[in-house]
Amino acid sequence: MISIGLEGTAEKTGVGVIDSEGNILFNKTILYKPPVQGINPREAADHHAETFPKLIKEALEHIPKEEIDLIAFSQGPGLGPSLRVTATAARTLALSLNKPIMGVNHCIGHIEIGKMATGAQDPLTLYVSGGNTQVLAYVGGRYRIFGETLDIAIGNCLDQFARNCGLPHPGGVYVEKLAKEGNKLLDMPYSVKGMDITFSGLLTSAIKKYEMGERLEDVCFSLQEIAFSMITEITERALAHTNKAEVMLVGGVAANLRLREMLRDMCQEQNVDFYVPEMDLCGDNGVMIAHLGLLMYLSGKRMAIEETKPIPNYRSDMVDVIWIDEKKHNREKRKRRIPEHLIGKGAEADIKKTSYLGWQCIVKDRVVKRYRLPELDNTIRLRRTLREGRFLSLIKDYGILAPYVFDIDKKNKVLTMSYIPGNLAKYEIDRGNIDCCYNIGKIIGKLHERDIVHNDLTTSNFIVENEIIEEDNNANNNLEEGKKNMVSNNSIKESLEDNKDIESDRKIKEKIFKGNKVYIIDFGLGKFSNALEDKAVDLIVLKKSILSTHFKDFERVWNNILEGYKIYKEWKTVVDYMDQVEKRGRYF
Repeated sequence: MISIGLEGTAEKTGVGVIDSEGNILFNKTILYKPPVQGINPREAADHHAETFPKLIKEALEHIPKEEIDLIAFSQGPGLGPSLRVTATAARTLALSLNKPIMGVNHCIGHIEIGKMATGAQDPLTLYVSGGNTQVLAYVGGRYRIFGETLDIAIGNCLDQFARNCGLPHPGGVYVEKLAKEGNKLLDMPYSVKGMDITFSGLLTSAIKKYEMGERLEDVCFSLQEIAFSMITEITERALAHTNKAEVMLVGGVAANLRLREMLRDMCQEQNVDFYVPEMDLCGDNGVMIAHLGLLMYLSGKRMAIEETKPIPNYRSDMVDVIWIDEKKHNREKRKRRIPEHLIGKGAEADIKKTSYLGWQCIVKDRVVKRYRLPELDNTIRLRRTLREGRFLSLIKDYGILAPYVFDIDKKNKVLTMSYIPGNLAKYEIDRGNIDCCYNIGKIIGKLHERDIVHNDLTTSNFIVENEIIEEDNNANNNLEEGKKNMVSNNSIKESLEDNKDIESDRKIKEKIFKGNKVYIIDFGLGKFSNALEDKAVDLIVLKKSILSTHFKDFERVWNNILEGYKIYKEWKTVVDYMDQVEKRGRYF
């Protein structure tokens, strides 16, 4: 079966043809270069209207129209005018050839063509382009967004900086070239919020540095190093949370060799495989649209002309991924391997269990990150080590449960803390213990009441210490088996999921638990702030973590958390403001 795909979400017009065996028969993309820097959506749409007929004609000279079986097009996300022209061209072609039509999600197109081209099976995907910065992975029938930009995309950040400095469009290529001649790391914002990220502060700072007289080469060098370090870090955080065994890089910014180098270094340190498709398949192209259209059609999806309206805010997690066999996927998926001498390996630290003056302890070693420049890495590791020790000690005064800090080694960036016997909230929720979420909400409410923002709220950063009631011997046996795998850090071994008794374990009734004492951990990104926005983002980070990991029980989990959060008298103001912040996102 042969599919022709039309890509036109922004400034690139692409047409590609592929067959169901994965043979690429035609692939050509033409970039719209605006006479004045910056993309005008209307002009980009006019470019599509002029270019699509030429590319389609050229494609059909390679593959006779009689052999085309399916018309696919990028339905979103993207610029409204561009999407409308693309959809119109696809409808016209489908009607003229009397062939079925399929609108596809542009972002998922990048993932699926990347998997086909590289052989990746179940990757955590970093998608970076002019309009996108997302960390995605397949979980439970959909591609879930584990992290993304909360303001502008990385490609947009680089392009805007280049435009302000008089560099041509697209600016990323010129920033990369100039960065190779820079060597001075300038002090600029490093903004990571859990698995999410922001670039607007970094962009503003870079422009100001240039206007203040810093060498353009040094500003480009600093901008690139800091931005890509942030991107690599949130990818590593998502990797530690999901325990995927593969990382794949896609999107136009994947052309940047420095970004590739950083991600490759990170993957080597985490002992996972790293993949990047060939460059002509990284950026926007028609083949990825044609390929995804085929996957959807062959899995039974059909679309009427009336259903082909553009969807500018078409998020990846809105799509039911019916072309992946869930049972086969779960049977064959691999997981990240953690060294035997560690009980956990997070995005920042190696976790060991030891003793300290006769007490069971956890040693959290913030290891050197090879992907970051040494001076940047040293500053970040020291700052976060001291910050974590400070907040863990402080919050106990507010009745919040947290590990005791026994020692802070500033030279080596190592914390020694008390060991908390319990399970990560992530696993407790999987076992059906939703009640613990109420106490999670109470902890966050107490923090926000004292103007403390955690900045990395996920269900991997809470430990539930359960007391067991002696009731059912079989249940207790399962629990004793589970206790062998109890952990106390935001990234742990997945041995619990490999337990043969996992299904029965999940069915253990909540009545065998009492107390649900919840501890909060990992304050490396914590800060003091009375800003409504910071508190709202704190909750948004947690909400997206739950949507990605606990999607089946999201409503119950989230509602329980909000009930607990009501201990904070300004809870409603924060929750209402979350909606405003979310709507600012690229695809809301």
